Amino acid sequence: MEFDYSTALTHAMGHVMKLHKKNVEYLIQDYDVYPGQPILLMRLANTDGLMQKELARRIQVKPATLTVMITRMEKCGLVERRPDERDQRISRVFLTDKGRLATKAVKEALRILELKCFEGFTDEEKIILQGMLERMHNNLETFYLENTEPVAEPNE
Repeated sequence: MEFDYSTALTHAMGHVMKLHKKNVEYLIQDYDVYPGQPILLMRLANTDGLMQKELARRIQVKPATLTVMITRMEKCGLVERRPDERDQRISRVFLTDKGRLATKAVKEALRILELKCFEGFTDEEKIILQGMLERMHNNLETFYLENTEPVAEPNE
């Protein structure tokens, strides 16, 4: 039988994640946070003052992409770049007060959507789903690592 992507579980999961993202964007639209930026805010909320290179690695984007994101977020007043105290060549990224407020809105939006997403699910069903998603993640990560060349970090 031929593979039909329209009935694939991964297709359904993609639709769920698109709706999730759309709802997050709706809930935080008044905070000058644009698509792709919530994850950056959440990382900085956990560890403010990260180097741009480390931040790019943690949110899994290219450094050039991160630079564009940060520049846009600086213009909106959500983050600021400051030189490292010990090495002026290094730039660190910090949340501003407006950025902290936006981060609270993102966290609240995620909390609301977590509740809405799993309305009618038992605790056992959520535990089972979490286990399944972890296995899927591990399967895909293993596949990727087995099929791609490792990228050496500079100065290694």
